[in-house]
Amino acid sequence: MAVLTASKRVLHADLEGDSVRAASGSMVSYTGKVDFKSAGMGATGGFRAALKRGVGGESLSLMTCAGVGRVYLAQDAMDVTVVELTNDRLMIESEHILAVTDGLQLDVQFAGLRGMHTGQGLATTSVTGTGQCAIISDGPLIALAVTPGQPLVVDPDAYVAGTGQTQMTLVSGVSWRSMVGEDGGEPYSLRFEGQGIVYIQPAER
Repeated sequence: MAVLTASKRVLHADLEGDSVRAASGSMVSYTGKVDFKSAGMGATGGFRAALKRGVGGESLSLMTCAGVGRVYLAQDAMDVTVVELTNDRLMIESEHILAVTDGLQLDVQFAGLRGMHTGQGLATTSVTGTGQCAIISDGPLIALAVTPGQPLVVDPDAYVAGTGQTQMTLVSGVSWRSMVGEDGGEPYSLRFEGQGIVYIQPAER
């Protein structure tokens, strides 16, 4: 199976006759014998998934890297983190996906009205199965625990992804930016309850 390893702001994808799917245009170098071809929108489910993605506002263009060798992947000098999934599900904004291994399936899940302000649409990408997912973020990715009875509230622009059994709801009211005298701040925040991990970036879109 292909192995993904983060090295600062570059991802190493080591292939041994297998393949990975990566964000289109993210290859910066490679060694060995590797073929590249478009994987389209990268989701399972064919036309139905593509339709949901179009309605939801998610945009994800992937390429398949197949063969034997090492592929170096990067995007906009962003930080790279590899998340290991074992029969689990990762909910992630599509723009933060750098690469996924073959054991993972991608689909679109509707996630409420978070896109009203951020422009992220009404959907988010679901990555399920067993394998590795490389995530890019503006600054080092921060993992925050969500435990029963201890809900977590985050800025919607800082949110990147989440795993586990969590429920996301909107919290309306005074925005964090309004509290410090800035206009145009988010009119709501994201509240997570349940059990799992929420990943955020230390910068806003």
